[in-house]
Amino acid sequence: MTSHPRGYTVDFAVEVDDAPDDQSRLREAVSNILEDSEYQSAQISVAIVDDSTIHDLNRRYLEHDYPTDVLSFVLADDQGHLEGQLVVSLDTATAQASEYGWSREDELLLYVVHGTLHLVGYDDATPDDRAEMRGQETRVLKRFGLAPRYDEPAPPTAMPTNGVDEKERT
Repeated sequence: MTSHPRGYTVDFAVEVDDAPDDQSRLREAVSNILEDSEYQSAQISVAIVDDSTIHDLNRRYLEHDYPTDVLSFVLADDQGHLEGQLVVSLDTATAQASEYGWSREDELLLYVVHGTLHLVGYDDATPDDRAEMRGQETRVLKRFGLAPRYDEPAPPTAMPTNGVDEKERT
């Protein structure tokens, strides 16, 4: 557990054997986002889990029957104080990292950034919201010398062969 001078606490629960030993970048990213937010204090926990665990949580809490990259839960939001939990999948980060040309640690960092942005109020439900969130992700990741790559949207004339849009990146 590490406290930030402004009143931010970021805890980690590592529930997989092959997780990165150093969570300092993850902690720094959470703190950077909190510093830029309206919150004066926060207690954030980050759990690094496997696909099986995140799949179970996604099914139980969101009724989505598949593993995902990150889940964000706001536990309390009161008078400038935020309590929240992030759950990130190391399995998904490992699988996706090579597809996007960076390390699993960088992919995990993206998940923590994305999840923390959700905790502080950003959303990605609409195209405008998604563009704003991606702009924030890019801004935060730039501090670490990283630039996320996102899937290019399908051309307007292309129709998905299965009638369902492909899952978008993060």
